[in-house]
Amino acid sequence: MIPDDAALTETGLPPTGAGRVLIIGCGALAREILAILRLNRMDHVDLTCLPAILHNRPDRIAPALEAAIAAHRNTYDHLFVAYADCGTGGAVADLCAREGIGMIAGPHCYSFFEGNAAFAARGEVTAFYLTDFLARQFDAFVTKPLGLDRHPQLRDAYFGNYETLVYLAQTDDAALDAKARQAAKDLGLAYERRFTGYGDLATTLSRL
Repeated sequence: MIPDDAALTETGLPPTGAGRVLIIGCGALAREILAILRLNRMDHVDLTCLPAILHNRPDRIAPALEAAIAAHRNTYDHLFVAYADCGTGGAVADLCAREGIGMIAGPHCYSFFEGNAAFAARGEVTAFYLTDFLARQFDAFVTKPLGLDRHPQLRDAYFGNYETLVYLAQTDDAALDAKARQAAKDLGLAYERRFTGYGDLATTLSRL
């Protein structure tokens, strides 16, 4: 069953209580993680997700992860954290090191979807990124939190230093392409679409 984006944004995804391995991930990655588990027939792996909107307050990610680890540690044989650094300044890595739990390498999901090495090689500093999830939830993560729906004149203050909106697409979906293209237009940015698939996320999770 495909999770609802609004629920993944605000409340996350509870575990099913099945499997030997539990992934504790970001709600923005839920669809992709579930797809990878299905493709690899990883029936021994369960998934729970924290609310995706935590990305708007990255200082809250590590404490929420710590609480989730404590809540599920005795229910599963192994835990894995499906977050990269995600703006936490190393807090997620420090937590995982203390707890002896693996996590996804990289600074953020844009990097590991494209492939950390490829992303780093580009060295882009004027690109604003979207993924499939963020293309669907653009208003919830960008337009409304930044007040652009009420004060569109703020656009230049927030995005004046960007040149391009880069849509890193996990799937080939014309409707999502249209949403991302419209987002670029709304922000006054050039548009570029790159198909990444699941990138390093798939490689990492397949080892579980």
